[in-house]
Amino acid sequence: MGDSEFCVVCGSTGRPLVDGVCAECAADRTRLVTAPQRVVITICPTCGARPVGTRWEGAGSSSLLTATDLTPHVKVHPEAGLRRVDWEEVSFTPTVREFEGSAHVGFRGAVRTVKVPMSVRIDHRTCPDCSRKSGKYFTATIQLRGPAEGPFEKSPVLRDRLETQWNRLLNEARPDWKRAVSWLEPLPEGFDCFFTDTLAARAMARLAKQRFGASLKESATLFGRKDGRDVYRVTFCLRFPRPPKSSPASVEQ
Repeated sequence: MGDSEFCVVCGSTGRPLVDGVCAECAADRTRLVTAPQRVVITICPTCGARPVGTRWEGAGSSSLLTATDLTPHVKVHPEAGLRRVDWEEVSFTPTVREFEGSAHVGFRGAVRTVKVPMSVRIDHRTCPDCSRKSGKYFTATIQLRGPAEGPFEKSPVLRDRLETQWNRLLNEARPDWKRAVSWLEPLPEGFDCFFTDTLAARAMARLAKQRFGASLKESATLFGRKDGRDVYRVTFCLRFPRPPKSSPASVEQ
C-alpha cells in the first residue's frame, strides 16, 4: 500500500491506495473484462450437444445459447475476479446473434459491473452420434420378444406389453445408455431396438433380465473388417415372461 493520504486521481481520502491511486480510479483506468469481437459456437442441431475437445457433450441440451456457452470466452484482468455475467440477446440474424453481458467483477475490494458486447456465429454441425443415427448405423440389436413357449399372444397385445416394459426400462437406464438407442422397429413378433454402442446395449439387456426376469441370449455376426480386425454386430434376444394372471375377484355374499 502506498503512503499517500489521498488518491492522486480523484483526491479522495480514507481509501486504500495502490501506487497513490484508489481502487475506484484504478478500475476506471483498467480494462477489467474483454471478449473477442466474434465468437463461433458449434451446436448439434439435432440433440444440442457441444464439442468439448475431441468429444461432444451435453446431448439433450437446449439449442439456445446460455451463460455456459458465452461466459468462458470472457477474459478477466489478472487482478480482478469474475463473479458472474448476466447475458442479454440484443439482436440476431439467421447466422449471427449479438449479446451484451453485464459482468460483475471484484477489483481491489471494489465491485464493478462492466458491459461486455459479444457477437456470436452459431455453427450448426451434426454430432457423430446423431450422424450415425440418421444414417441407420448400429453396432448391436436388442430383440424384444415374448416367451418362446405357451399360448400364442396376438401381435397388438404382445407389442403393447413389450413397449410398456421397454419404456419402464428406459426410465431406469443411464443417460449414456439411452443416447445409444438409434431407433425402434416394430415387428409382428415384437420389436428390434438398434444401438450405436454395443456396451450400452449389453447393459440394457442385462438390466431387463434383472428387472423383468427375461431370458437373455447373446450372439454375434461378422459384419466386416476395420483396421485389420474383424468387426461384429451383436444381437441380444430378450424374451419377456408373460405376466401372471390376476386372481378372480371374490364374489360378494
